[in-house]
Amino acid sequence: MSRSLSVLDLGTVAYAEALDLQRRLADDRLTGKLANDLLLLCEHPPVITLGRGTKESSLPLDPDALRRRGIEVFEVERGGDVTYHGPGQLVGYPIFDLREHKQDLHWYLRQLEEVLIVALRELGITAERNPGYTGVWTGGRKVASIGVHAKQWVTWHGFALNVTTELSPFDLIVPCGIPGVVMTSVAKELEGQTPGRPDAPQDLGAAVREAVVRALEEVFGFAAVERLAQIP
Repeated sequence: MSRSLSVLDLGTVAYAEALDLQRRLADDRLTGKLANDLLLLCEHPPVITLGRGTKESSLPLDPDALRRRGIEVFEVERGGDVTYHGPGQLVGYPIFDLREHKQDLHWYLRQLEEVLIVALRELGITAERNPGYTGVWTGGRKVASIGVHAKQWVTWHGFALNVTTELSPFDLIVPCGIPGVVMTSVAKELEGQTPGRPDAPQDLGAAVREAVVRALEEVFGFAAVERLAQIP
């Protein structure tokens, strides 16, 4: 089957707004109103999200204390534990119908990991999986988190790749419930590497976005990519 991917860059958007949009678009994909798989790309203002697997020990500060620090807190339906989203982080929400790919969420999670590994390789970063955990690491440091949800094989939620992200907010949580995990970012990993790589935050952000879209097209076998100018 020849499949096309639609890509929409939302820019910076509030988490609640993006969540409502994902749910609506997932319903549209399920009913066929949305004809193609869709990737939403965005950044969020500071927010901590609690997946279905969140442990009490993963959130040392209570939600009210986090909100006083200017960080929103949401309990959501995705799998996984707690994570942080903030400026400089590329968040991707694939609204995919797995009936057109493979009806297997474990396969889908490994595919998303592979997308990020391929994209990071293009940027000059050697990334890998960490057996027993979902996400992407480089040199033992975690650079991307993944948590998904599906309804009748249509997905939403997705991945969060630290690009130029300020990493200190991760100290307020136990990221993904992994004690002792060290978080990193694309910018941090590229420090001191080959001259000529994008180094301005806006240039690096654009380069990462393009690398991720190319990798997603390759890994999932899309025949074409269509860039959307507005929400379908």
